[in-house]
Amino acid sequence: MMRIEDLDGPRNRPDAARDALGILAWLGLEYDDEVLVQSADISPYRMAMHEIARQGLTYQCDLTRKEVEAAASPPVHNDATLGREVRFPVHLRPNEPARFTFGREDTNYRLVVPEQRMMIRDEVLGPVEQCPFEDVGDFVIWTRRGGPAYQLAVVVDDARQGVTDVVRGNDLLDSASRQVLIYRALGLPEPRWWHIPLVVGPDGRKLAKRHGDTKLSTYREAGVPPERVIGLLASWCGFVGPLRDRTAADFRDGFDVNTLDRAPIVFSQEHHQWLIGS
Repeated sequence: MMRIEDLDGPRNRPDAARDALGILAWLGLEYDDEVLVQSADISPYRMAMHEIARQGLTYQCDLTRKEVEAAASPPVHNDATLGREVRFPVHLRPNEPARFTFGREDTNYRLVVPEQRMMIRDEVLGPVEQCPFEDVGDFVIWTRRGGPAYQLAVVVDDARQGVTDVVRGNDLLDSASRQVLIYRALGLPEPRWWHIPLVVGPDGRKLAKRHGDTKLSTYREAGVPPERVIGLLASWCGFVGPLRDRTAADFRDGFDVNTLDRAPIVFSQEHHQWLIGS
């Protein structure tokens, strides 16, 4: 199945979906059904919000990020917290969240997060203990842009598309427990989780523009065959033998999750040179 997650407002580039679908086709990755575009119909998310509100598990919150930061006690600013989501202080939660219904759509709504630890059983990482109450507190599930936040949208879509296994980068591991709370609030079956290593640069940071132009579209435009990209991915995923070109079918038939490394994958200059054939 294919889904275009395009609810992130102004950060969405108009041609991003077209480009992504083009890259997948180039690599030989196919899908069976019509593409589901989130923004085409937000009524399923609206129905989910009414159900969560009916249980008294959400409330309206107009506070800005700066106001939440100011209310945190005490605010902590160091290298470990840089870029991390601000924890919503529990004392900002209304005393009676059940009296709030999902009415206005042009404001933020937060999920009431229980004070409990949760065990996420990950097929790659093993059991992982998380506590969203301590990590982020009550988090936003509906935004003032008039649509669902990421955590709600993907749960609703995974359920209606019949997704049984969620496979993604381990930078999203913290989202698993938050999404489990939403699955349970909506009475939906929880998927299995597979959080896999990220590709990083030689400095150990997530591969990005700071490491040069490493986009797949750049390699395609340079004439790199898709089989070469898949061959590199296969090597990173534990395929034995020297680097060689592979098709998507080769990868599918030879992949074994037990050979996956749990450590980040370093994209080196040698990998780049092999891709471009020099």
